[in-house]
Amino acid sequence: MQFKIVPHSAVAPPPDAIELLWQRLGVQHGDVSFAKAGALVIEARTDSEPPVSMTRDEREQIGRRVVLDVLREVCEDFPELESDWFAVSSDL
Repeated sequence: MQFKIVPHSAVAPPPDAIELLWQRLGVQHGDVSFAKAGALVIEARTDSEPPVSMTRDEREQIGRRVVLDVLREVCEDFPELESDWFAVSSDL
């Protein structure tokens, strides 16, 4: 599944938040690969797919959780980043 990481609209992240995150993420982190898709978007793709017996919403929720977990882990490792600065949405 594909997702987008963007600046969160409910908070005021610094203008370079996506760039800072991109520098720390790299192109692969566990089961998630990342690609820069512009100044304000990072694309995330999960390598594993949940069973097709699940609804699309359930599969999306699981994939989004995987991306959020990676995002939180990276932000915990680098104090200049805050996970609240970012939103993860499905890339439909």
